[in-house]
Amino acid sequence: MSFTDAQLSAWLAAFMWPFLRIGAMVMAAPVFNSRQVPMRVRLLLAFALTLIIAPLIPPPPVVPVFSHQAFIIALQQVLIGIAMGFILQMVFGALVFGGQVIALSMGLGFASMMDPQNGVQVPVVSQYYLILATLSFLLLNGHLFLLQVLADSFHTLPVAMDGISRNGLHDLIAWASRMFVGGLLIALPSMAVLLLVNLGMGIASRAAPQLNIFAVGFPVAMLVGFALMWVTLPDVLSNFGELLNDAFALMMRLLLIQR
Repeated sequence: MSFTDAQLSAWLAAFMWPFLRIGAMVMAAPVFNSRQVPMRVRLLLAFALTLIIAPLIPPPPVVPVFSHQAFIIALQQVLIGIAMGFILQMVFGALVFGGQVIALSMGLGFASMMDPQNGVQVPVVSQYYLILATLSFLLLNGHLFLLQVLADSFHTLPVAMDGISRNGLHDLIAWASRMFVGGLLIALPSMAVLLLVNLGMGIASRAAPQLNIFAVGFPVAMLVGFALMWVTLPDVLSNFGELLNDAFALMMRLLLIQR
């Protein structure tokens, strides 16, 4: 048996281009890119997904694998995969931002834990919200919907030298403001109530100067903060669901997927 260079290049391209897009998405998307998931497992997952999706997508362009056209195609596939994961990262980042604001307001800013998702120190309130958000994401089959959007993207944005448009990249960057808006919506009720608590403690310290305001105000603010976290938890998960829906809508708009 003998194979030509053109045949080998076509076989390699048929697997390599989808693998780059799928691998970039797996490395960038939350849950998949958790530090608790070993790198080998992520590579095996990307490899298995490529074996499943590659036979179902349109044939890639016939270009030499080691050429400048192939390099541009590879960059486009990596950019598409990273953009998909980055959108979801901003949704989870809103919870981290909101949890940080709440933790600082209730006096728990010093209590931090290692975030297994990103490998950085975050307040325990943010870690609590991240765990709930991850469970909700998996419970709502968000990971399966993400894989479906990924498979559909090969039909709406096939492997080529063209990828996400300039306007799409502008929309992606502009949508980053939603992360801060979502974080503030999560933290705003607790911030308002804790502000009133601090004002009350300030008035009490003026009325009774002999009162040790730090010994009294710190436990009160912490207890009120925990109560507010419990009361506002349904609203936090509701805001997370709305952010998730908006993120998937943006993702499908960037990938030209019509639903």
